[in-house]
Amino acid sequence: MVQNISRKMITEFVVTGFDTLEKPLGVGIVILIVYIFVMLANLANICFIVLDKRLHQPMYLFICNLAIVDMLYCTSSCPTMIGVLIVGYKSISYGPCIVQMFAFGLGFVMELFTISAMAFDRLIAILNPLRYHSILTNFRSILLTFLLWIVGSASMAIVPGTVLPLPLCYSSLKYVFCDYAAVVRLTCVDPNPYFDLMSLFSSIIMFGTFSFICMSYLRIVIIVIKMNSKGNKKKVFNTCLSHLIVIACYYGPTFILIGLTRIGLVLTLEERHGLRVGTILGPSLVNPFIYCFRTKEIRNKILRIISKVEPDK
Repeated sequence: MVQNISRKMITEFVVTGFDTLEKPLGVGIVILIVYIFVMLANLANICFIVLDKRLHQPMYLFICNLAIVDMLYCTSSCPTMIGVLIVGYKSISYGPCIVQMFAFGLGFVMELFTISAMAFDRLIAILNPLRYHSILTNFRSILLTFLLWIVGSASMAIVPGTVLPLPLCYSSLKYVFCDYAAVVRLTCVDPNPYFDLMSLFSSIIMFGTFSFICMSYLRIVIIVIKMNSKGNKKKVFNTCLSHLIVIACYYGPTFILIGLTRIGLVLTLEERHGLRVGTILGPSLVNPFIYCFRTKEIRNKILRIISKVEPDK
C-alpha cells in the first residue's frame, strides 16, 4: 500500500537497504573495521604533516586536505550503515538525513577538486622545478584549498536546494544511507527529472576534473619525452606515481560502474549497494597508505618514530 503522508507527519525515515542481507552483522563488522582503519590512517597522515615543519610544503598540504576529505566522505555515510548493520538502529530523522546527503555530496566533489589540485601541483613542480616554491607557496596552496572548499560547498547547495521544497510521501528509505537518489525517491514527485539534473551536474564535475588531470599529465608526458636523462625521467615517474594510483583508485571504480550501466548490464540492488560501499571505503583506505609508503619524507618520518619506540637491545 502506498503511503500518502504529508511532510509534516514524516519526522524520520527507516533505512531498509540492508534488509535482504543474510549476514548483516558480519558485513557491519567489516565496514566498521575498515572505517576505523580509514580514520586512523588519515588522522595519522594529518598529524605527521602538521607536527613536522619540514613537511609544511604545498604537496603535503594537499595530501593533508585529501585526508580530511576522505574522513568527511566516509563519516557522512559509514556511521549510518554501521548502526543499521550492527546495532539494528534503522531510523534517521529528516534533518540529519538532509545534512548527511549534503556532506556526502560535498565529500564527493571535494575528492575530485583535491585530486585535480594535486595534479596541478605536480605539473608546476615538473614544468618549473626551480620556481616551484615561488609560484606555489604555502599561502597560495592554503588559499587555493580554501577556495575549493567554498566552490564545492556552493555547488553542492543544489542538493538540499532541490530536495527541501518537495513534499514527502514515503518513510521507507530503500538505500543504505541518505544520498540524493534515496531522498528524492521519498518525495511525491516524479524523480526522473531530478535524477537527470544530478547526473548532468555530476558528469560536468567528474569529466571536467578528469579532463583537467589528463591535460596536466599530457603536458608532463611531453616534458618527460624531451628529457635526455633517464635519471630525471625516473624521478618524474616516482614523483607522479602516488598521485596516479590515487586517480586510478577513485575514478576507476566510478567509470567502471558508469560503463556497466551504459552497456545495459542490470545490477541487483545488493550489487549496487556493494559497489557504492566499495567506492566510498576503498580509495579512502588506500590513499593514506599510498602516501605513507610512496612519499619518502612521510615514510622516513614513520620509520624514525618506529625506531624510537623499539626497546633497546
